[in-house]
Amino acid sequence: MTSKRFKGVAANIDKNATFSVEQGVALVKAGATAKFDETIELHFALGIDPKQGDQQIRATVVLPGGSGKTKRVIAFVDANNEAAAKAAGADLIGTEETIEEIARTGKIDFDVAVAVPAMMPKLAKAAKVLGPRGLMPNPKTDTVGPNIAKIIEEQKGGKIAFKNDNTSNVHLIVGKASFDLEKLTTNVNAVLEAIKKAKPSSSKGIFIKSATLTSTMGPAVHLNVAGL
Repeated sequence: MTSKRFKGVAANIDKNATFSVEQGVALVKAGATAKFDETIELHFALGIDPKQGDQQIRATVVLPGGSGKTKRVIAFVDANNEAAAKAAGADLIGTEETIEEIARTGKIDFDVAVAVPAMMPKLAKAAKVLGPRGLMPNPKTDTVGPNIAKIIEEQKGGKIAFKNDNTSNVHLIVGKASFDLEKLTTNVNAVLEAIKKAKPSSSKGIFIKSATLTSTMGPAVHLNVAGL
């Protein structure tokens, strides 16, 4: 059942209209009236065939204003990189023992896993646990590399990974309702650019069919994506 609060907010938004990024952000922010700091999300319907391997979308974007979410990062590193990982802000250091424990128990207590290349063969033991949860370090999501400090700092600083689902949609967090308009607008524009850059060369016709902004408890606002 739709609440009176939702109906009141939705009444101010034309469901059939599309808006500029600035207008859309202002409307969604104004509509986030719940008694908690609502998450702002951006949802895309894309002109891709998810059944085709060469039309899969998988990339990353740095949100200039941050995501509003505190990430717990584990760094799988060797002894030579442990100090750098800790200094960069890693919450946990993953060792061979950690990998064996994850593989054995299936338990995790982190949001993002990063690794140096030397640890990837060892991480294969835990792939059945990490893979299905989207936590396996991967070069495509910028979570594997020799400069572990930079990788950790980017993850802590607002870098998020995104990929399409099996219905050709992509869903991303772009911030919190408490963010100011400039910060949210900058984040949305960064995501739009990242989506455009991620367009597969084999995708024909209209790529971004729709882009919809919404808050956790608020109504949807459709962005004008003509020409994107």
